[in-house]
Amino acid sequence: MEVLNQLIPESLSLPVAVFLLASSTITSMITASLGAGGGVLLLVLMASWMPPAAIIPVHGMIQLGSNVGRAALTWRHVDWRVIAAFLPGVIAGAALGAWLLVNLPAHIWQLTIALFVLYLCWGPALPKGAFGAPGVFLASALTSFISLFVGATGPLVAAFIKQIHTDRFKTVATFATAMTLQHAPKALVFGAAGFIFFEWLPFIIAMIICGFAGTWLGLHVLKSLSNHKFTLIFNIVLTALAIRLLWQASVSAGWW
Repeated sequence: MEVLNQLIPESLSLPVAVFLLASSTITSMITASLGAGGGVLLLVLMASWMPPAAIIPVHGMIQLGSNVGRAALTWRHVDWRVIAAFLPGVIAGAALGAWLLVNLPAHIWQLTIALFVLYLCWGPALPKGAFGAPGVFLASALTSFISLFVGATGPLVAAFIKQIHTDRFKTVATFATAMTLQHAPKALVFGAAGFIFFEWLPFIIAMIICGFAGTWLGLHVLKSLSNHKFTLIFNIVLTALAIRLLWQASVSAGWW
């Protein structure tokens, strides 16, 4: 009990911290087995109890650790051609985001992400040229920029990568590696902006360890799924996340 108390920031109670640690395991298992969804679910849960200023930077570091673990366990399936085009986009998007670090209207990003995700899941396939190096760079730069402000671009990146691969392991592995790159600049950007990571560091490390356990469990579930079943479940999960974003956009914009 004393060890747990030392891991917990002053702004969190012990029951809430234990709940979030368990949630890290469950949400990582969801992402590893279903391809996406866990990161956004964890963001929602963290937003319910954590100080607003800490949510996106702390969530970003937890997701960085979780995706590093997922990428390490699936590295043989990573599409390095896609990652090679994704990395420069991350640098460009993060640099632009750090320069502009301003409060942008939430409903605009929520609506845009939701509509793109729905299109990528259920609309006509994008032209093959969209998945070449320029298309991947553009998608990476755009989502990396948005990620600094809303922290919920995972579904969009997942939906984009899903259109490139039909193999479930390639989808999960490439998505994990892409999100590792996308979350990495957050420590530098938010640290430079004045956020103090040190007081959250033990909690972040504990969340990452719990997330790694969830990833290990989720990958075992993934082995039992066929590519067809994985794609169907993947699309349903992403659609549910998009509908949630549409609802958030309507509330943020005052339409309800």
